[in-house]
Amino acid sequence: MPWKERKIMEERKRFIHAIMESTGSFNATCLEFGISRKTGYKWLHRFEDGGYPGLDDQSRRPLSAPGQLPEGLVCELIKLKLAHSSWGPKKIQTLFSRVHGVTTPSLSSVNRIFMKAGLVKRRRVRKTSSGRLTSSIRIQSPNDVWTIDFKGWWRTRARDRFEPLTVRDAYSRYLLEARSLPDTSAVSVQQAFVGLFKEYGLPRVIHSDNGTPFASRSNVRGISKLSAWLISLGIHIHHSRPGHPQDNGGHERMHKDLKEEVQVRYLGDAKLYQAELDRWRDEFNTIRPHEALGMKTPVEFYHPSKRKYKVAPDLIEYPSDYQVRKVSAYGEIKIKGNNYFITTALRKYMLGLKMVNASQMAVYFASVFLGKVDLETVSFTPYQNEMSFEK
Repeated sequence: MPWKERKIMEERKRFIHAIMESTGSFNATCLEFGISRKTGYKWLHRFEDGGYPGLDDQSRRPLSAPGQLPEGLVCELIKLKLAHSSWGPKKIQTLFSRVHGVTTPSLSSVNRIFMKAGLVKRRRVRKTSSGRLTSSIRIQSPNDVWTIDFKGWWRTRARDRFEPLTVRDAYSRYLLEARSLPDTSAVSVQQAFVGLFKEYGLPRVIHSDNGTPFASRSNVRGISKLSAWLISLGIHIHHSRPGHPQDNGGHERMHKDLKEEVQVRYLGDAKLYQAELDRWRDEFNTIRPHEALGMKTPVEFYHPSKRKYKVAPDLIEYPSDYQVRKVSAYGEIKIKGNNYFITTALRKYMLGLKMVNASQMAVYFASVFLGKVDLETVSFTPYQNEMSFEK
């Protein structure tokens, strides 16, 4: 009777019993069970070597695959992935090599390990942007450009609201600050900047969006009280185009990571969040590999600025052929007995005036062209083109 009509293991056991009890020939017993002599000997030998368990089907897979990774290595990779769940396999692969000082498996092997362990999340592909920031501002070394932005307010478990402010060096990707502020006022941000400038010195350019307190769209050249103070320190200001967050794309991507890795934890109060922000900032700068840096860390590229911060900045100097006027508390300057309104954001600052022709004067704040004064019509025409004013 063919074996396929009975349970295979039962047939194999019956065959062994028949061989052991039979007084007939081996060939006759194989013929009775409908198998070849070769198959009969195979099952007899397996029984002799392993008893009845030896009759089970055996996998044809080799006991050890040539490319199989050691269990300890796999465990270490999984441990790193669990500690940095939002990181991709390339970052984990780099960190593993750095921590253990050994050659890591291929990227595809690392990815397979994570997929098998159920640690791979399908993520939306991020849209890449050319980034007007990098194309229009010269960035050749640390402190050439700092980017700044608010993450958007967060709430703690106690329902308290705070505003995370982040400041990042565009060249090295070094996260200079991740600070929870009580509000987005110019006073709060200026205090944060004073601490940064004392620690890291002054950048050449600061890039931000067009929101308060970084800019004021109702003022000439978008100057706000905060940007006026920064300009008085000799810092050039650059703004993203309205409605184009991709102009500060690197900072926006960093904010997505910050939200995924910190904000979702929903901690108890602002102090706990600040402690977590400090931990995340340290990891971002000293541990996390960055593809744009050749999988190195920002701390390997950043150094403080040589331009030191002065509590009392030097007075703004203008060329000898300029006239100088102080902006009043009402935002005006006086020329030949007439008042010209400029902006209250520049109150108490000194402006430079340069004759253009017999009836017009160009008005400057440091190197920033503000517009023209017409002496005949007693009017000021602000410069309308754009809000960014990098020298």
